Amino acid sequence: MQAIVGQLGELFLQAVPTVLIILLFYIILRALFFKPLLQVMAERDSRTAGAQKAAEAAQVAAAEKVKQYQDALKQARGQVYAEQEAARKQLLEERAAQLKEARAKASAEVGAGKERIARELAGARRDIEATVGQLSAEIARRILQTPPSGAPMREAR
Repeated sequence: MQAIVGQLGELFLQAVPTVLIILLFYIILRALFFKPLLQVMAERDSRTAGAQKAAEAAQVAAAEKVKQYQDALKQARGQVYAEQEAARKQLLEERAAQLKEARAKASAEVGAGKERIARELAGARRDIEATVGQLSAEIARRILQTPPSGAPMREAR
């Protein structure tokens, strides 16, 4: 067992320079490589977090601008609809006025036509009444007129 302990002691003595070299490399790498690398990574994390906050702020601002745009668009649509409604109302009023005017004109023409027809009827009655005496005398003369003997009788039509 003593021999094993002695061999282990020699092994550890031979391993001391290797351990010291590894320890020295660790300290040098830590100071020259890992520390700057960790600083760069920390800076990158802080910049990433800052960029994320800036992006969130930009999203909030964009959402606000979208809301303002939608409100402005809604208001503009409302104005357009109001203008269209006013134009439609004016058009309907103009149409109603034109219809009223056309009806009045048609009514006046119908009245004038009725008056003309009434005048023509009255004139025709006067003409018929003036010729009634002559026509009745002519009819009576023809009816009372005796046909010559031997002549066939004509049928009245």
